[in-house]
Amino acid sequence: MGQKVNPIGLRIGITRTWDSRWFSKPSEFAKYVYEDYLIRKHLKDNYFHAGIARIEIERAANKVRVIIHSARPGIIIGKKGAEIEKIKKELADLLKNKEIEVLVNEVRRPELEAQLVAENIATQIERRVSFRRAMKRAVTLVMRFGAQGVKVQCSGRLGGVEIARSEWYRVGRVPLSTLRADIDYGFAVAVT
Repeated sequence: MGQKVNPIGLRIGITRTWDSRWFSKPSEFAKYVYEDYLIRKHLKDNYFHAGIARIEIERAANKVRVIIHSARPGIIIGKKGAEIEKIKKELADLLKNKEIEVLVNEVRRPELEAQLVAENIATQIERRVSFRRAMKRAVTLVMRFGAQGVKVQCSGRLGGVEIARSEWYRVGRVPLSTLRADIDYGFAVAVT
């Protein structure tokens, strides 16, 4: 059987860059990776409704820069930047004695961000929308916004049946073997 590789991990250095950009001593590497995980988890959990597509983290000395790519940046920024100050304070408590800078970038076309499409399908399934309808709607929306191709897959006990299975829809081109192809990948879990 063919082996599956994460399309983003395969294309790092070709069409994508790392989401965490920093260097460290070997002894501190694990600590930094864990801190990055905590930052991402905190932001994803508390600002899920802001449509966060990607979180980039850069470090230099004891400075941490967090770049949030969001479909709805207004929710993260808040009134007169109040929410950003709150985020800075929360992250400072999380990381201890590090200077934190938070930048927010707007995702111009959230319909073409794979992570946001996946989260949208997952929330629809959680709201008891038929998984087939959610998948088809997502595929047509993505294609309407100018993607060359899209593949959407749902796995699990689809429709509440006892035996788990996978169903997928593909429209257009999705060249997984072509490294120079700009392929985005998103994954979301629907807790039903």
